[in-house]
Amino acid sequence: MDFSQITLKEILTVTFTLFAVIDMVGNVPVLASLRVKMGGEIRSVEATFASGALMILFLFLGKQFLELLGLDVQSFAVAGSIVIFIIGLEMVLGHDFFKSDGNARTGSVVPIAFPLIAGSGTLTTIMSLKANYYDANIFFGILINCVIIYVVLRSLKWIEKVLGPNGMVVIRKFFGVILLAIAVKIFGSNMAHFIK
Repeated sequence: MDFSQITLKEILTVTFTLFAVIDMVGNVPVLASLRVKMGGEIRSVEATFASGALMILFLFLGKQFLELLGLDVQSFAVAGSIVIFIIGLEMVLGHDFFKSDGNARTGSVVPIAFPLIAGSGTLTTIMSLKANYYDANIFFGILINCVIIYVVLRSLKWIEKVLGPNGMVVIRKFFGVILLAIAVKIFGSNMAHFIK
């Protein structure tokens, strides 16, 4: 990683791109729902560290790792989209598909760190950013997003309190539909690779 190539403009571009893809604000209803299932606690540090580690790992070893497993980016994206689709269905219909063992330690990693935060969309975005931006700038963009992730996770109870029960229900349903749409888009755009 060449630190001499660091530029504020590139870091800001990467940061905003990843912020939009990760969509921590939009994920608040999902996270609030998962927090209740995990005994009222999300381990913010663990979830932030796990998602940050995944993003940094993918920045440097993503393509090689998938190739080692005999997978391509499209297969990875399709698998992630199915999990996102199930979580979206759960939010809209109010049925529990994701059965938690009530352990905040495991739940903070799956499904929160992956695939909700560092999902197929985020990881494939990181790999595509490599084509246009220097690794050092992407690295700092990831670190800034990790700070945002941590702040949102730590503030979940406060955000829930501000929105209130009715606000949470409305936002949960709305973002459930958004998640379904994102999942369908990721699935559709990557399935075309297999139909050729």
